[in-house]
Amino acid sequence: MALSLFAGLYTGWPFFYTFTYMLALVLLVSFGWVWASLRYISFSRSTRTRRTQVGRPLEERFRIKNTSIIPKLPLEVLDHSDVPAHQASHVVSGLWGNQGTQWRVQTICRQRGRYRLGPMMLRTSDPFGFFTLEKAVEATAPVVIFPLSVPLKSFVLPAGVLSGGDALRRKTHFVTTNAAGVRDYAPGDSFNRIHWKSSARRNRLIVKEFELDPLADIWIVPDMSVFDQAVAEDVVSGISANRLDALKMLELSKFELPATTEEYIVTVAASLSQFFLKSNRSVGMMAYGHTNEIVQPDRGIRQETKIFETLSVLRAEGAMAPEHMLLSESRVFPRGSTVIVITPTTRPEWPEAARQLRQRGLRVVTVLVNPASFGARRSNEALVTELQGREMGVVLINEGDNITEVLSIR
Repeated sequence: MALSLFAGLYTGWPFFYTFTYMLALVLLVSFGWVWASLRYISFSRSTRTRRTQVGRPLEERFRIKNTSIIPKLPLEVLDHSDVPAHQASHVVSGLWGNQGTQWRVQTICRQRGRYRLGPMMLRTSDPFGFFTLEKAVEATAPVVIFPLSVPLKSFVLPAGVLSGGDALRRKTHFVTTNAAGVRDYAPGDSFNRIHWKSSARRNRLIVKEFELDPLADIWIVPDMSVFDQAVAEDVVSGISANRLDALKMLELSKFELPATTEEYIVTVAASLSQFFLKSNRSVGMMAYGHTNEIVQPDRGIRQETKIFETLSVLRAEGAMAPEHMLLSESRVFPRGSTVIVITPTTRPEWPEAARQLRQRGLRVVTVLVNPASFGARRSNEALVTELQGREMGVVLINEGDNITEVLSIR
């Protein structure tokens, strides 16, 4: 345009002035069109659930609408979510006045963890490519991918171990068969907790207090230390199911655990906690990974969610061997508790540590994940014989084993 204006001034030909005016008009119209394309846009994203599980799909729906009468040029929707393989970016070919469109994104989760959905960026350009403008959509939302859990038919504790224990003398907010005493009624107490005889005698509402049933606590202890961990192959982070047909989706639904001791340990821990919580047992968890996590024993769906959320972010980066961790934290376990340790350890110190824990009144069950089956040089099969010789419960899991069947065998 500058060259055309200079040529017009130098030669005086009207053609160059006309060409200059035309270029200026094209630039103004292009900029105005781009500016209007990012205005009067209604954009929304909705997630069916913020919690999903490994092997299950994560689904989102997006909707964009032109709220003006000016047609919109092609819009580029860029998603910056950190969910593995979640391809939510999309190109909208164009929107007429007051027209909208929507699309769905589905990703089959293959990696546990806590992730973020968003932010997003809207980008557009004019027909000639002179101007490109962007508009940020900062709305974000967290999503948690729980670890895989398998249904267990049973999990037999060692012979001679009974489920009963000493009275815990610990108050609970839900109704049990053990009444611990009475107190005055407080707003929010349910009517089925009112003790009518005491209320009639004292001429005011009196409610019952309850204690936990005298059942031994179950402690799940996944070994999240760096020692003896093994990886057989790369972990598939996720699979985008946006353009997969139904047959392919059916094939992908047959999920197989990544060949790493870490994922096997987490899956076993999740499956055992789910099994005992469904049996109305009080379950707690302790793990020393990249952070030290202790979940106090409790029951119900809320406790299952709490344990699964903790397992979803655990990484095998701890610097303390399981025998040292348990001996240093043994005061946390009430006498009579059952401690289930899931570990790939090959250290000969573990059977002696398990014996010391048993002498302190704990019932120890060891679930050994064999690192040799994952390609490591050392095996822990010798520990199975030693633990069985000490009459202690032990289960050995190799890579590719059916976890449901292995854990259900006495």
